[in-house]
Amino acid sequence: MAKQIYVIRHCAAEGQESEAPLTPAGRKQAEQLAEHLVDRGIDRVISSPYLRARQSIQPFLEWSGLTMASDERLAERVLSATPMDDWMEKLENSFEDPDISYGGGESGKEAAVRASSVVDGLPEGSCTALVTHGNLMALLIGEYDPQFGFEQWRRLTNPDVYQLSIGTKVKIQRTWQEE
Repeated sequence: MAKQIYVIRHCAAEGQESEAPLTPAGRKQAEQLAEHLVDRGIDRVISSPYLRARQSIQPFLEWSGLTMASDERLAERVLSATPMDDWMEKLENSFEDPDISYGGGESGKEAAVRASSVVDGLPEGSCTALVTHGNLMALLIGEYDPQFGFEQWRRLTNPDVYQLSIGTKVKIQRTWQEE
């Protein structure tokens, strides 16, 4: 029996730090996200510990009555421990060469393995919402579809939702449509 996984990128936030809250528009997006997820059979929710991820799924939790588990493996990927003016170029390079890492940062491969370990631990037949961040989302999807890379990351929205059906075959489908 296939695992159903909804990989969710958080809603619009006020910043990149771990405790950055959602913007007013992000709070409205979280309500829309809840409506989008409500009839999809989700039986568990696992979120990045970052505030913006937790706030993004909160309206769905209230509607569904589910509780959320927090998992560090879904936290934002750190490209570098120090700010880089050319971070976009470095990020693109990290998709092209998944073994590249920069000054205290995590390689794309390391981040993808970290996120994949969450998926690997899900029981067969489960339907799980994983709430994470754009870079990690793209790397995770790329583990199942090697064509999903930097350009697909650039086209992600806040929020965004992809359904992964993982059984004898893998099916990937974007379910979120911008309003």
